[in-house]
Amino acid sequence: MPNTFLHYTYPDHIVRDANANKRALLDAGVPSRSQMQAIVADTARKMGVDPSLALAHAFTESSFNHASVSPANAIGTMQVIPSSGEWASDLVGRKLNLLDPEDNAVAGVAIIRQLQRTAGSLDIGVAAYYQGLGGVQRNGMKEDTKDYVAKVKNYMKRF
Repeated sequence: MPNTFLHYTYPDHIVRDANANKRALLDAGVPSRSQMQAIVADTARKMGVDPSLALAHAFTESSFNHASVSPANAIGTMQVIPSSGEWASDLVGRKLNLLDPEDNAVAGVAIIRQLQRTAGSLDIGVAAYYQGLGGVQRNGMKEDTKDYVAKVKNYMKRF
């Protein structure tokens, strides 16, 4: 895969890891998009998160395609990078495997839940999933983040 996404360029070692994760997902096989949609919705309900919010994030991130991996090494349906996966593991109290479809949903939903609890508003929480809470608080929303927030909020109406 290329080392750029939108206006970001990623170091070679990150792109190497992303390619390895993409190969692992393709080799293992992944659930269908409708199966992933159900996994995300079920996970959200179990974790006390509005399913429409979790589904909107997942649709915006990957269109429910668990084989998705970005040049930033954002993995799976919820497009969680490894460092965020470690944080999500801490949030839920167990080691999560981002390549595993159910664990990927747990990681994404745990992050959404934590951001919505701490961000102060729906928009800031959604933006923080994409840009990081610290970045949003320090710098405000970048233009691509504003677009992301608008997409997620629009897709929430669909789910």
